[in-house]
Amino acid sequence: MDEASRLVSDFFLTMIKHHGLDHLAICVPSTDDALKIWRDRLGFPVVCSEVVNGGVVRLTHLDLGNTHLQLVEPLTPDHPLQAWLAKNGPGLHHFCFKVDNVGRAHADLLAAGLAAATPPPHQGTQGKRALFLAKAATQNVQVEITGA
Repeated sequence: MDEASRLVSDFFLTMIKHHGLDHLAICVPSTDDALKIWRDRLGFPVVCSEVVNGGVVRLTHLDLGNTHLQLVEPLTPDHPLQAWLAKNGPGLHHFCFKVDNVGRAHADLLAAGLAAATPPPHQGTQGKRALFLAKAATQNVQVEITGA
């Protein structure tokens, strides 16, 4: 295990008090089209759907039983996820851990030498705050934390 991976592992096991997986996120060009698969064909019920961050992204959560599937749809042509979709197509974008306090977790991240990719925390769904870790610290895997 390389040093960055060890730091991430140690951080999540000892420093951050997480409560498991909050959601898996799929970036999609159209929530309506994605719902035809995930809700209509596979039967996962919609928990909530919100437009957040000043109207630039729609986040739709479906109940998978033990976690949520989050459909992430960029709504503006200049949103960074439009470039991500152009490069990768629809697909898995990130996974997210639940924490009690995003501000505290951010401080713990910094103390562990793990920079956040998106300081300060941004608005998530249902009034939660969220923060992405720098992908360089997680072997190029997009990891998010969310909570109060």
